[in-house]
Amino acid sequence: MTGATHRADATAASFEVVRAGALTTVQDEGRAGLAHLGVGRAGALDAAAAALANRLAGNPVSAAVLETTATGCAVRPDRAVRVVVGGAPCRVTVDGRPVAWGAAVHVPAGAVLDAGPAVHGLRSYLAFAGGVAPDPVLGSRSADLLSGVGPPPLRDGDVLPLGPRRPAGAPVADAVPWPGAPAVLVLPVHLGPRHTWFTAAALRTFTMEPYRVSAQSNRIGLRTEGPPLERARAGELPSEGMVLGAVQVPPDGRPVVFLNDHPTTGGYPVVGVVPEHALAAAAQAGPGTVVRFVRAAG
Repeated sequence: MTGATHRADATAASFEVVRAGALTTVQDEGRAGLAHLGVGRAGALDAAAAALANRLAGNPVSAAVLETTATGCAVRPDRAVRVVVGGAPCRVTVDGRPVAWGAAVHVPAGAVLDAGPAVHGLRSYLAFAGGVAPDPVLGSRSADLLSGVGPPPLRDGDVLPLGPRRPAGAPVADAVPWPGAPAVLVLPVHLGPRHTWFTAAALRTFTMEPYRVSAQSNRIGLRTEGPPLERARAGELPSEGMVLGAVQVPPDGRPVVFLNDHPTTGGYPVVGVVPEHALAAAAQAGPGTVVRFVRAAG
């Protein structure tokens, strides 16, 4: 999809993608409640960071933002706009001049805002006053990489519309604390529903031995490198429903934590489920980060 097809209204304020980076997508809170139709949730992987960026930009937390991966992106708005770059810390410039990360900055019409590569963490979020406003699909503007629902990943030269600015004098949040990227990613996990498909030794390994984030990880799932989990029974399951945070174990035995673009069904056994509130840290865990699965209380 080219830049022109992103634009909902040729007369609306917009911005051009000058540098798309490794992977930049439009994300909001996602499209919950459609898994029975085979449509996943999508949405910002680090929902807390996206919400903070929106607050600082003067938007509702439901406004769509840009989510970058590792290398950032650069954009050129055609109107003066307030922009916040948050999430993974990075160098931010406007027409080459350094400006604040994690706070609202003024970007004049025609100036280039560049959010550089992540210094710590993995995913940065760009919130524009008024929000990013491509046409919603099934109630959300989020890109779903697995299904292809929503706007596609951005490419150089794409043009995206901006939503209307808030009225003058509308309250805007002040500076807020930003959580740092995890040095060690600790994921609480509730065992089940298929933990009995693994040996007792495998379950001890799962909750006691360290893993590392694989470079093959993406918005679909956080893949791990480390000791394989031994099966107690052979064969595969009939396809069954998958939830956000499910820890599926493919034939190589290395756990995969399903993230926002995960499939709605799957046939590999799920050894446990990571609660949703713990997944924001997974969004910022880059390749090589140590991962520890711990038994969740309750």
